[in-house]
Amino acid sequence: MFMLPQKDSGTPTTSPGSLSTQGLHSNHGDGLEREGSGKPDQKPLKLYGVGDPTAMFSSDSPYLSSRGSIIKWFWDSAEEGYRTYHMDEYEDENPSGIINLGTSENKLCFDLLSRRLSQSDMLRVEPSLLQYPDWRGHLFLREEVARFLSFYCRSPAPLKPENVVVLNGCASLFSALATVLCEVGEAFLIPAPYYGAITQHVYLYGNVRLVCVYLDSEGVKVKGLILINPQNPLGDVYSPGELQEYLKFAKRHELHVMVDEVYMLSVFEESVGYHSVLSLERLPDPQRTHVMWATSKDFGMSGLRFGTLYTENQDVATAVSSLCRYHGLSGLVQYQMAQLLRDRDWINQVYLPENHARLKAAHTYVSEELRALGIPFVSRGAGFFIWVDLRKYLPAATFEEEKLLWRRFLDNKVLLSFGQAFECKEPGWFRLVFSDKTHRLRLGMQRVRRVLEGKSQVAEDAPSC
Repeated sequence: MFMLPQKDSGTPTTSPGSLSTQGLHSNHGDGLEREGSGKPDQKPLKLYGVGDPTAMFSSDSPYLSSRGSIIKWFWDSAEEGYRTYHMDEYEDENPSGIINLGTSENKLCFDLLSRRLSQSDMLRVEPSLLQYPDWRGHLFLREEVARFLSFYCRSPAPLKPENVVVLNGCASLFSALATVLCEVGEAFLIPAPYYGAITQHVYLYGNVRLVCVYLDSEGVKVKGLILINPQNPLGDVYSPGELQEYLKFAKRHELHVMVDEVYMLSVFEESVGYHSVLSLERLPDPQRTHVMWATSKDFGMSGLRFGTLYTENQDVATAVSSLCRYHGLSGLVQYQMAQLLRDRDWINQVYLPENHARLKAAHTYVSEELRALGIPFVSRGAGFFIWVDLRKYLPAATFEEEKLLWRRFLDNKVLLSFGQAFECKEPGWFRLVFSDKTHRLRLGMQRVRRVLEGKSQVAEDAPSC
């Protein structure tokens, strides 16, 4: 663990493998600012960075604590687009509803999943499945997870079920790990841009901060590093050498490393070689390396809520397991997951080839639409999203203008994710999710085009004077 250095004049951009303690900086994000921190020469800190947000919050409800007010703020503010979408979803019965190209979900393979999950081997009820389980997860599931990860992560030796903890998704995993690894107010480093919801995951329970590695820092005690591989929102895949460099950096400074590999089976370009951190011949510091995976992305089951932690540190595993009483899965779901993960023939011969083909086709369609519009973008052949450069559509290069463009999209019934939510340091970048059915993608891209060409549906539908 070390203290981030005080602010200097440089603002280096971090690339994979380039972390060092010299010139390491944090971005404070786009949350609410904190008044003074006790040091008169310090700049105000912000919610998504390293400050103390409770100093800015006086409860707007007589029924909530300051902590409750912050939690409510996340719901009211950070979830605005998602809540608006759920109140007006596009459906056959609601063709003018919102098309969601903002939430990273795979909606391409419901037909395959529904057939597999409806088969008779998935339906089993016995007393042990209806009773309190081992909080780490039923042994039969942890054994299956260990075999599954050994195979698909290409581990050099079989992974052990005693190192597996099962709970309801990676959001809970981030929350649990941050809580058991960090003291209140400590921080994890994270390369930016990054999946912004992690801010909530580590803060709301554990009061742990995220520190982006490329901008100004005021000084904060750093306890660990978060890696997302493949990366969200860029889709970058780390090479074995880059992973080793990150892990060696962390070992030098006794930092924990949380590795999120939730998209590991969603690499759809054959030319992109994926390597799990569990495939490395030797981990530099296995007691501080913690790997998470879930079925939410790779198997299009974000509503099922299944996630798993693999760590050789039994103290960490036990502490996280204690929190699983609040984040556990039902015995029936655990049984279904074990059945699914052990069906290697279906996964390899049916699901993965078809899923990759559908992802690639959807990606190709959206990429061609963006090229036709003359829009630059970043895409690496992994994940469900394209990082789109809409800077030329901002009248001024500000995050206020970025948010206004995002709202125009939403007013025209298409939801995207704006770059500031990912701690992007430059206004005008958006994440566009392509893993959806063709008819919704076509309509969504038509609405995107309408906004960018200035043909706002809101303006068209407004009554004339």
